[in-house]
Amino acid sequence: MGTRYLSRQVEADLKRKMVFLAGPRQVGKTTLARTFEANAGGYLNWDSAEDRERILRRQLPASRLWIFDEIHKYRQWRNYLKGLYDKKEAAQRILVTGSARLDLYRFGGDSLQGRYHLLRLHPLSVAELGIRTQSDLTTLLALGGFPEPFFGGSEKEARRWSREYRTRLVQEDLISLERVQDVATLELMMLRLPELVGSPLSLNALREDLQVSHKAVKNWIEILERLYSVFRVSPFGSSKIRAVKKEQKHYHLDWTLVAEEGPRFENFIGAQLLKWVQFQQDCEGRDLELRYFRDTDAREVDFIVTERRKPLLAVECKWSDAEVSPHLKYFKARFPETEAWQLSFVGKKSYRTPEGIRVAPCLELLKDLV
Repeated sequence: MGTRYLSRQVEADLKRKMVFLAGPRQVGKTTLARTFEANAGGYLNWDSAEDRERILRRQLPASRLWIFDEIHKYRQWRNYLKGLYDKKEAAQRILVTGSARLDLYRFGGDSLQGRYHLLRLHPLSVAELGIRTQSDLTTLLALGGFPEPFFGGSEKEARRWSREYRTRLVQEDLISLERVQDVATLELMMLRLPELVGSPLSLNALREDLQVSHKAVKNWIEILERLYSVFRVSPFGSSKIRAVKKEQKHYHLDWTLVAEEGPRFENFIGAQLLKWVQFQQDCEGRDLELRYFRDTDAREVDFIVTERRKPLLAVECKWSDAEVSPHLKYFKARFPETEAWQLSFVGKKSYRTPEGIRVAPCLELLKDLV
C-alpha cells in the first residue's frame, strides 16, 4: 500500500521536536519510519548488536535523521535521548520507534517533557484502506489489520502469523521489558482473554481460573496494555444515569484472536474507534476518550466516545439486522445531543429512527474515521 495515515503528521512534527512513533509490534512502524530517511545510514536498531554498540559509543550516522528503533529496551534511554536532543544541531531530526507505550516506559532519569510528540500507529482500518465493499470488509475482519497477514490474503497463514506473534511478543518484548517470573501462566492468560471479549473483565474470576494472586493478574493485564496487545475500555459515568464505575472491558489489537463472530465484530469496531480517538488526541489535541455504558440495571451500550467527559458518539454493535437496542434508546433519551449508531456487519437496513438513532451497515460509519 502507499503512505500510512500518520506519514504527514510525522513529517510535520519532526521539524519541531523528537517524534515517538509507538504501536504494536509488526504494525508497520519501521517501514513508515524508514520512508523519511534521506539516506540509508540513519537507522539504528537496539536489537542489533552492531547498532547497539554504535548507540552506546555515540557513534551516530552522519545523517540529518536519526531513527532509533526499540531503544526503550535500554534502561537509560530517556536520559540518552535528552542528551542528544539538547545538544543536537538545529537541523537534526530524531525519530524513535517502539513496540511499547513509550510514554509510560520511564526507567528513571530526567523527563523528556516538552521535547517530543507521541504518535500511536494502529493496524489497518476500513478508512485507511478505503474499503467500500462487503467482500473487502469481510477480508479485513477475517485477516486482521496487521500488514503482513492482511496483504498475505490467506486465513491459514493469518492464523499461523497470530500464533507466532504471541510467541515473539513474549520472548522478544515482554521478557526484555518486564519482570515476570511466571511467564507460562501469563501466556495461559493470554489464551484465555479472547474468550472474555465483550463482557466486563473480572480480575477475580481470572485469578481463580489461573490460581494466582489478584495483584499478579492486574499486573499482567497492565503489561499487555503497555505492549499494545490489549486495550481496556472504562465505563462512562454521569449524574443522569446510574452507571457502574469500575468494571472495565478489554479488547485486542489483533481482533482475529476472538473466535465468535459477534464478539469479534464488537472487538473490530472497538479497534476502529480507538484508532480514530487516538488520532484525534495525538494529531488534533482533542480531549477524547473511548468508553462504554453500563448501569446498575444491566443496560449496556458497547461504545461511547466522550469529549471533555461529555458523550459525543454512542455505538451499539449487532452482527445482523436487529431491532434497535432499548439500551441505546435509553442512552439517547438522556443524551439527545449525542450522535447514536446501531451498526451491523451483515445487515442491510439503513435508516434513522424517530429518536434520531442511525441504523446502518458498519461501513457507513467506519469509512469516515481514519
